[in-house]
Amino acid sequence: MSRLRKRERQDRILAELRLSAAIRIQDLAGNFQVSTETIRRDLEEMAETGRIMRTYGGAVASPPGGEPGWMERDNLMVTEREAIGARAAEFVRPGETIMIDAGTTTLHLARRLAASDKAITVVTNGYAAAMALGTNPRIDVHVCPGRHDPHEGGVTGADTIAYLDRFHVDRAFIGASGIDVEGVNEADAAAASVKRAMLRRAETTMLLIDHSKFDRVHFAIVCPLRDLPHLVTDAPPGPDLGAALARARVELHFAGQ
Repeated sequence: MSRLRKRERQDRILAELRLSAAIRIQDLAGNFQVSTETIRRDLEEMAETGRIMRTYGGAVASPPGGEPGWMERDNLMVTEREAIGARAAEFVRPGETIMIDAGTTTLHLARRLAASDKAITVVTNGYAAAMALGTNPRIDVHVCPGRHDPHEGGVTGADTIAYLDRFHVDRAFIGASGIDVEGVNEADAAAASVKRAMLRRAETTMLLIDHSKFDRVHFAIVCPLRDLPHLVTDAPPGPDLGAALARARVELHFAGQ
């Protein structure tokens, strides 16, 4: 195979993704006869422009008008999301009552809390979060009823919201598909409704989101920035989003700090 130019190579990578659910850096490097660093730079550039979604050791295709299911998302930005979950867990005090949204970054929070010795009460609509938290006998876990949503890895719908409305908690931890100068947004309208319910029932709310979702706009609005007290993330936002967060008095908390 003759050496391809960068644009040609990236087009071929997209073609590979049309045939496969996921691709690995090592395989692509062998196929295109280039170094793994060259492929890694290709994937990072393609991810920045929204053409693909990066995973640990490779990539998956970016679906039109949405985002991958939660199991695929669990392989994206793993190091960053683990760090965000660890930072968020620091805010939970023994004896608190909290809500945890279904999602992948919030799952890392649940795993970190499960490994702690904090006696807390948790309400969640996420299957994986409930299972992780349930391994710790000091954590009282309440699981929402509702309509099974395999894409979100949990439940949504009227029954879920009605159940959440039965509680008043100290803080809610939610994820989202994106955040921009207008506010927090979500690809799935039903999931957005659950997040809004958690916002209503908590004394304070913390959004857990990695930097790849900055300046991304999706279908459903969760809340304007002024209704978001705290943002836990892995990197500073760009100047426009940063200025909007400052005007809305959103407190930023960075993983690793």
